[in-house]
Parts: sequence; C-alpha cells; structure tokens
Amino acid sequence: MLNAPSVPTTRSSPANWLARHEGYVAQANSGGVDLLFLGDSITDGWRKKGSNVWHKYYAPRHAANFGIGGDRTQHLLWRIQHGELDGINPKVAVLMIGTNNSKEDQPGPVADAIKLIVREIRTRCPATKVLLLAVFPRNTRRDTPEQLATNAQVNEIIATLDDGKNVRFLDINKVFLGPDGKVPAEIMPDFLHPNEYGYQLWAKAMEPTLAKMMKQRR
Repeated sequence: MLNAPSVPTTRSSPANWLARHEGYVAQANSGGVDLLFLGDSITDGWRKKGSNVWHKYYAPRHAANFGIGGDRTQHLLWRIQHGELDGINPKVAVLMIGTNNSKEDQPGPVADAIKLIVREIRTRCPATKVLLLAVFPRNTRRDTPEQLATNAQVNEIIATLDDGKNVRFLDINKVFLGPDGKVPAEIMPDFLHPNEYGYQLWAKAMEPTLAKMMKQRR
C-alpha cells in the first residue's frame, strides 16, 4: 500500500488550484519549453519576488514555471500524471518539492514520493534531464525540530538519485544560511520563502550545474 505522499491527489484549496493546473496543461500543449521548473510556493515565487532574476536567467532559455503554492508531493504527482508534461520535452526539469510534507509525513515516504516524481518525469520525457534540488532550509516560528530533521533526512535519501548523467542532485542550502546555521530574514523574510536577494542566491548557486546540463547532448 502506498503512503500518502505517493498517492496522487487533487486540492480543493485554493479555489483556483485546478484552473492553474489546466493553465499549465495548456502551456505544455503549446510546446516550446526548454527549461521547466516544478514545485511548490518556493518555485511559484519566481513569478513575483523572483521575477527580475527569472527574466535575467531563465526567460531567455524558454523556461516555464509550473509551481503552485502549498503543493505537496502527492499534488505535484497528480499534476504530472494529468497532462502537465504532455507536449513538451524540456532539456532540463528543475525539481524541488517536499517541504510542505514535512510537518505530517515521515522522511522515508516523502523521499519515496520524490523518487516517484523523478521516475514520472523521466518516463514521460525520456530526453529530459532532472536537476533535483535539496529541499531548502527553513526555520519559521511554527517549525518543530522534528520537521526540520525530516527535511534533512529527505535530502540525504534523495541525494542517492544522482546518477551523474540523467538525474543530478544539487544541495545549495548553505547559501541561504547565516553564521548561526539558520535562514536570516535578509534572505527569507518569513524564514521559508526567498525574497529577491534569495532568488539571486538561488540562481547564482545553481547556474554552473544548470548551464552544463542545458548544454549536454540528449
């Protein structure tokens, strides 16, 4: 029996969740996507706080952002299985998901769900390479030590998915941490979502690996 994080599921909230999914399906059907970002609100944030950085680094590469705030692994899995990869064949898919699972789910099931998502991407888009990012650090007032430990353990497990060729795991979390080992407000004002400076740090830290993957032959 599959654990909850691996069971494809829709969301009733927010009210426009399904409409956003359908918009992504339509965008995929139009084709022309060479770089795809998949994830939750942290990825979704490229549209707002990260928009200037996005236009500098990714818009020229024909990038698409399929992030939806609040999504867990099971929601992204459902979206992928219902058309968001149909009609496109990106050179690279940048994936980060799982932080919204960390409050309720154990590390193993979350990591298994991420493995399943990677497998879905590779199956549906065989020529697409996956750049799998470590779940970003967080330290909001509501975060428990157990929740933070879950994300750390998830990252340890999914790091083993790196095969050096089609799937690369990249941990850039150190660039978001202050001297005390915690995320400062200057990078993530709510200690979870990056501001524009945080997105600049993300792009700069990811660029060497992403650029190499974008240039590799399929």
